[in-house]
Amino acid sequence: MKRAILLENGLIVDGTGASAQAGDVLLQGDRILAVGAKLRENLPAGLSLNDVDVRDCSDLAVAPGFIDVHTHDDAIVLNAPDMFPKLSQGITTVVTGNCGLSVAPFVVGEPTGALTLLGNSFKYPSVAAYAQAVSEAAPAVNVAPLIGHTTLRFACMGDLTRPATALETDAMCRLLDQCMAEGAIGMSSGLFYAEAMPAPAEEVTALARVVARHGGVYATHMRSEMSDILDAMHEASDCAFDAGVPLIISHHKCAGPGNWGRTQETLPLIDELAKRQEISMDVYPYVAGSTVLREDLVDGIIDVLVSWSAPYPEMTGRTLASIAAEWGVDQKTVCRRLQPGGACYFQMHEDDVRRVIGHPLSMIGSDGLPHDKHPHPRLWGAFPRVLARYWREQQLFSLETAVYKMTGLSARNFRLHQRGQLKPGWYADVVVFDPAKVRDVATYEDPIARSEGIRRVYVNGQLACEQDSAQGLAHAGRMLLRQKAPG
Repeated sequence: MKRAILLENGLIVDGTGASAQAGDVLLQGDRILAVGAKLRENLPAGLSLNDVDVRDCSDLAVAPGFIDVHTHDDAIVLNAPDMFPKLSQGITTVVTGNCGLSVAPFVVGEPTGALTLLGNSFKYPSVAAYAQAVSEAAPAVNVAPLIGHTTLRFACMGDLTRPATALETDAMCRLLDQCMAEGAIGMSSGLFYAEAMPAPAEEVTALARVVARHGGVYATHMRSEMSDILDAMHEASDCAFDAGVPLIISHHKCAGPGNWGRTQETLPLIDELAKRQEISMDVYPYVAGSTVLREDLVDGIIDVLVSWSAPYPEMTGRTLASIAAEWGVDQKTVCRRLQPGGACYFQMHEDDVRRVIGHPLSMIGSDGLPHDKHPHPRLWGAFPRVLARYWREQQLFSLETAVYKMTGLSARNFRLHQRGQLKPGWYADVVVFDPAKVRDVATYEDPIARSEGIRRVYVNGQLACEQDSAQGLAHAGRMLLRQKAPG
């Protein structure tokens, strides 16, 4: 019999949003055995204290492992399976395949365009092949895969500068149907990117109907997060509504100085849409986004920080403005010269970030890019930052709500079976943290820095990370394939 673990005398924040309670959590194998008070005096039948490792959690919070609903970790879980940037934040599950980009189902030696955000591990013609690779890599976190619309376009179309033909759409639908049958949890789109922008709503809706038949979800990086954001929101919601699939709006924001304050329009629209359809959104707790270098995002007003550049790697970590001054050219010219590359764009206003994070339908996602040489600090700090900045410092919401946005709400919206709550019989993904000290340390200047206050992390019942360890411990993550729809 495997030894049980008793997390004793903690503040139990169970992931439902309910009031925290002092008590204990008992783990055995990969499951939670019990949650309650004075469990050492009321152990389940057949279990004695001799079978239990007791861990004192006085002055600490015990919560479900955090779920990062917006990642681009498809390849890094294979190539760096310790997943320490995520594990050290208390993250136990990552949702991959966001923004229309997934490493499966597509095989190519040298990816191009937006696919470069995922590195170069495009070796998997199916979800089954990718799941096998994940199993062999044994990552330290669980992996829940979305299928990217852009990846389907690459796999089934020769020319991505136009809408798919009827035959190409049918081919994408068949391939997506196979992926869903093999356990993908849904589909994502990235209509903002050049390779998907030519796709009309009808193309996306046809694919979303496939997802709906399998009981999956549809997440979208909308066509616009700038001046045309309301039109983009209507397009996304209509596609999902017509297909009969739940909609998740990715990294909701109002980008660009001309759009600052417009969450006062977008959030009421989401509330209105929620009356007719299942809808939610994810958000990261920063005013800067990060993606590939794009000239259309360079306006000469906002700061742009280079995260990598193939032709000029020495410019990594510098702003376009400083490089432009050195080279004696404008910032758009610098942007063109540095491509291919990536950057952080300081394109949001803090008031908008606060409104979105505080909204009842928002979940937390890091949207970190693990392949960047100088990554956005969200890769290492997003989840502790929510706790430190928006709960403890600003009191934007309660601790229970903060944890719910990182756990129970996320698991429910993405259909992650028996995850996201501290509940007997559910999987033992657990984080123990110091609510008085938890905080992000990563900055834009020094983005690779471990957060503080995360004491212990258990993945499927195994100790995967603890405060004094310089690296991860057990690699107990699993592929979280979609549960089959009833009937």
